[in-house]
Amino acid sequence: MNKEEFVESLKELNINITDEQLKNLETYYKFLIEKNQVMNLTTIIDKEEVYLKHFYDSLTIVKEMDPSKDIKICDIGTGAGFPGLVLKIVFPNLKIVLIDALEKRIKFLDELIEKLELKDIETAHKRIEDYSKEHVEEFDVVVSRAVAKTNILLELGGQLPKVGGYTIFLKGDVEEELLNSERAIKELGYKIANKNFFLLPKENSKRTILKLEKTQSTSKKYPRDFAKIKKRPL
Repeated sequence: MNKEEFVESLKELNINITDEQLKNLETYYKFLIEKNQVMNLTTIIDKEEVYLKHFYDSLTIVKEMDPSKDIKICDIGTGAGFPGLVLKIVFPNLKIVLIDALEKRIKFLDELIEKLELKDIETAHKRIEDYSKEHVEEFDVVVSRAVAKTNILLELGGQLPKVGGYTIFLKGDVEEELLNSERAIKELGYKIANKNFFLLPKENSKRTILKLEKTQSTSKKYPRDFAKIKKRPL
């Protein structure tokens, strides 16, 4: 996906990106590739693939979220900043926290945030389960992209959203995964608000946006071990 195709595809998502925002994404791309030479940030380095599989894919979350609202978002397991940092660049009104357990990724994000002079965005070098214990029901929306299975994400970070808030997970095919997550979704006070299936442009790979609404406060139920989670940094 070249830049022209990127801009046109965003229009189909009702996103009219500015020249300044495009410039910031270009800076993002160059810095990502530069730092990727000395640390493992992404296996996708071709420019057109980065714009499609990282930048555009991150922004498809607007199918299930109104970015015009002044909401507070937590991006768990953000990695190199997807989707949270891309959202911040294109929707500067959002307040965003990026969480990752690997310090080198957080240092990369901190440098990039400073380079882009972004405001109302912060990073946290924490494991998700540790951060969530300190920030119970603080966020309007919790997002995650290709980090872990749904039941594990809820087990680790399901107490972060406010009651009435949402978790929105960007995934591939989720039908089998959801069957194994029914218990966690119910017992951790969630319900499925929507499952949005679509194909990524150009390559037509399957994508799913899974939107879960938090219907009740269940902070006293944490931690639980629905998936017999093998601890690993997320």
